[in-house]
Amino acid sequence: MTIGIIFISVIFMLIGMSVQSQLKSKFKEYSQSPTSSHLSGQEIAKKMLNDNGIYDVQITSVEGSLTDHYNPLNKTVNLSREVYEGRNVAAAAVAAHECGHAVQHATAYSMLMLRSKLVPAVQISSTLSQWVIMAGIGFMGFGGGNSTVLLIGIVLFAITTLFSLVTLPVEFDASARALKWLTHANITNAPEQEKAKDALKWAALTYVVAALASIAMLVQYILIYVGRDRD
Repeated sequence: MTIGIIFISVIFMLIGMSVQSQLKSKFKEYSQSPTSSHLSGQEIAKKMLNDNGIYDVQITSVEGSLTDHYNPLNKTVNLSREVYEGRNVAAAAVAAHECGHAVQHATAYSMLMLRSKLVPAVQISSTLSQWVIMAGIGFMGFGGGNSTVLLIGIVLFAITTLFSLVTLPVEFDASARALKWLTHANITNAPEQEKAKDALKWAALTYVVAALASIAMLVQYILIYVGRDRD
């Protein structure tokens, strides 16, 4: 089974790298496509927030590439410099997507609220689960077959898997809100809208791959537990 874990890890690592590479390629491509509105990412973010009656969220510029995110703790939409200053389809899509999370927060979107509640548990489980699972497998091999420690590790890992699954509707919904608003606010025309949709699709795929990888690993751990427990 440990061979299966290594195999799955390598497969999903390669898939993840491929998706990330495609995402960067799409972002670079659509960064060369100016929007008809000629608004910067910062201006787009401000307009989307205001159009949704949100005036208590700050828009900031952060270092790095594809480091854009919304922080619900301090209510900030954090945009990478190329998005913050960019006047192109990629910048518009990313800025609107992150504001989509701010709208989710303002409207108490159920899946975002659930995701936020899971954060403290995930911070603990993501740090400990792999170590506990490794210890559990070791104890079963050298400690007379006791599988309790492995079970604890599986439960911890299951929390991170649940977090990955809950993240999916949060991301899909934020993109849907972004694309709908971009059209409604006349930020992007029809051809630009298709490019924005494509960019956000690849961004969403990174979360899909992460969730599938987590599910596959969880299944492998459970199979180890069930198999060794029977022995």
